[in-house]
Amino acid sequence: MKFRIDTFTLLLLGAIVLASFVPVTGGAADALATLGTWAVALLFFLHGAALSRQQIIDGATHWRLHILITSLTFVFFPLVVLPINGLSSIIPEWMPKDLGLGFLYLGVLPSAVSSSIAYTAMAKGNVPAAICSAAASNVFGMMLTPFLLLLLVSTSGDGNFSVAEALKDIVMQLLLPFAVGHAMRPWLGGFLGRNESLMSRYDQCVIWIIVYSAFSHSVVSGLWQNLPVQAIILAIVLCFGLLGLFMLAATVMVRRFGFSLEDEAAVVFCGSKKSLASGLPMAKVLFSGHPGFGMIVLPIMCYNQIQVIVGAILAQKYRVKIEQASAANAHATENHGQNH
Repeated sequence: MKFRIDTFTLLLLGAIVLASFVPVTGGAADALATLGTWAVALLFFLHGAALSRQQIIDGATHWRLHILITSLTFVFFPLVVLPINGLSSIIPEWMPKDLGLGFLYLGVLPSAVSSSIAYTAMAKGNVPAAICSAAASNVFGMMLTPFLLLLLVSTSGDGNFSVAEALKDIVMQLLLPFAVGHAMRPWLGGFLGRNESLMSRYDQCVIWIIVYSAFSHSVVSGLWQNLPVQAIILAIVLCFGLLGLFMLAATVMVRRFGFSLEDEAAVVFCGSKKSLASGLPMAKVLFSGHPGFGMIVLPIMCYNQIQVIVGAILAQKYRVKIEQASAANAHATENHGQNH
């Protein structure tokens, strides 16, 4: 089985390398930061215009499955990352304070929409449920993520986070553009629906700008001097551990509640994934100007690449299991019909 790194992943890695050797500074850095701010606002405006309310309503009938996915995403994940942040005070040489904050932020992010749905479809799982849960997770995530982060930060005793400023920026740069975009859906929805690839490219461009701008700022502020090699290794290990833990927890809980194998695939992918597409733009708003921004978003970027690779492997395994189960059911039905 062959796996290759996709183009966008290479572009993100390229942005980090470019920022490490040729960081943008001075007036150019300010201009790029301003461009990023407006690009993020436009991004959420377009997502508001593209989102169909009917899509969420149609999938909402499977409420037990959605509650399970939401609990994994916004309850259990934040609780698990809280002790990780506590490592900052125990082994600061392995877990710098900003890296610990990055894991708190990873924990409160919504599920990844495109990859959750894509892998559920690849696995022949319950795609309508995945669409509903992933879309709802991101809509609610715009409101839940900042509040959960504020709650965890206050619990962990980090006083370098401005509650009022964060809420104001979230409303002005994320929620307001999203609401205005959704109000204009009757005029823009058709165009955006016909040009989904254009939307996807714009998402990627915004993320690339944010990554390059953020890492440039962090490199100038001494990111690589302040981030020891052992901290990078620990971050990667923890991301692997978190993904494995939540995939296992999702599997156990789904089987405990008696869901189908198709539902299991949807829960495993939607309940364990975290959104880079939503996470980086929101981080741009929440941690604007923070000298440790690159360190804060490092867990998101590590986790994203790991979930892409592991998800591809797992989706193919689920596909085989579901196809075998479907064939067995069809064979049993045929034999039952012949006996009667």
